[in-house]
Amino acid sequence: MKIQILGTGCAKCKTLTENTEKAVRELGIDAEIVKVTEIKEIMQFNVLMTPGLVIEGQVKAAGRVLSPDEIKKLLVDAGGK
Repeated sequence: MKIQILGTGCAKCKTLTENTEKAVRELGIDAEIVKVTEIKEIMQFNVLMTPGLVIEGQVKAAGRVLSPDEIKKLLVDAGGK
């Protein structure tokens, strides 16, 4: 499973990354977490406000930090464990 965190390194982006790592760890799924920091790449997802969470190429959230539980639900819905 490929997960992308969209953001340039702000505090909210860091928190979203930490929450995503925790969700993946708690579910025990095999996932690649990639940080997308280039504005040009972020814009390709039509995300205007970071942080953003993309799972398997689909934008799942933008402009807010999701909790680990919210992320776990999205991962399960996307086919994770």
